[in-house]
Amino acid sequence: MEAHGVGFRRVLELAFCVAVIKLWPSNDTGRAPWWSYWSAGITNTIGPAMGIEALKYISYPAQVLAKSSKMIPVMLMGTLVYGIRYTFPEYICTLLVAGGVSAFALAKSSSKTISKLAHPNAPLGYGLCFLNLAFDGFTNATQDSISARYPKTGAWDIMLGMNLWGAIYNFVFMFGWPQASGYQAVEFCKNHPEAGWDILYYCLCGAIGQNFIFFTISRFGSLTNTTITTTRKFVSIVVSSVVSGNPLSRKQWGSVVMVFSGLSYQIYLKWQKLQKKRKAL
Repeated sequence: MEAHGVGFRRVLELAFCVAVIKLWPSNDTGRAPWWSYWSAGITNTIGPAMGIEALKYISYPAQVLAKSSKMIPVMLMGTLVYGIRYTFPEYICTLLVAGGVSAFALAKSSSKTISKLAHPNAPLGYGLCFLNLAFDGFTNATQDSISARYPKTGAWDIMLGMNLWGAIYNFVFMFGWPQASGYQAVEFCKNHPEAGWDILYYCLCGAIGQNFIFFTISRFGSLTNTTITTTRKFVSIVVSSVVSGNPLSRKQWGSVVMVFSGLSYQIYLKWQKLQKKRKAL
């Protein structure tokens, strides 16, 4: 059901993009052609499905924390593939996040948390999360490359192109042949209408939320969006632990603090760079 939820979400997000672009049309030429997103569309389709699949094997706080280490594959790819050199403070941020995620993974989870998992398997769950991050790293690098080659490409154009290809890939995967799993998903939702409503709510929240993310980036900048996202992740872990019954041990809380210290330091470094650029202007 993981891929099916992502597929339905892509369709709704595509509809939102079309509506926004129709409401606020742009006459600028020189934007990226629709076919340029095909490769990023593949990784953007597979990656999120892996992240959702990981929840069968690890708890929600563990998944959120693992996905917070997105900077690690990005820096590795930047160093090994593109020869980018990072500063010492940036490596400190990465070490804090990597160390915190590793310590959290090694710490023993409560029996109550483990009992809620469909198939408890920490190595597989964390492996799926880091594969998700690797695919996200390629997606982000491709989007940056498209933006550099086509400077007049806006955030909504990128969102439209990504969701167009994502919807195509998911539709082929779900309904491309007679025994495809999409038909089973539709039948399942017919037999269990409450599950169908849950999927619809999930897709609507994802579609609306992605629009707010792109609006925040285009209106207030990536630093503001990063700050909001980091805060949301920390609040999600606290709520999941306190309200949803996924208790964390003291060692795990220490790991959470370690990870978010690294993320907060990263935000501060970005803020410093932004201030230097403003002074230079």
